[in-house]
Amino acid sequence: MELRLNIGYQELIELIKQLPVSQIKKLKADLALMGTEKDPEKEISEFQQFLLHGPVMEDDQYQDYLANRKYFNTWRTN
Repeated sequence: MELRLNIGYQELIELIKQLPVSQIKKLKADLALMGTEKDPEKEISEFQQFLLHGPVMEDDQYQDYLANRKYFNTWRTN
């Protein structure tokens, strides 16, 4: 049997404030452990990994790109 509740953040804080000090300390410790576990939402996807290992422009290539962009912008407006 499973019970799910939709409790807002503020309501949750108010409930936590009602706990005894020893249980609040235990809750803090449990939350700290949960924060160190691997979060699936923060894992890098295969596509993100692909992008991170992709080619990168060097400085001279970037300067060429800027010059070309400037040239095309003047060509486009005339």
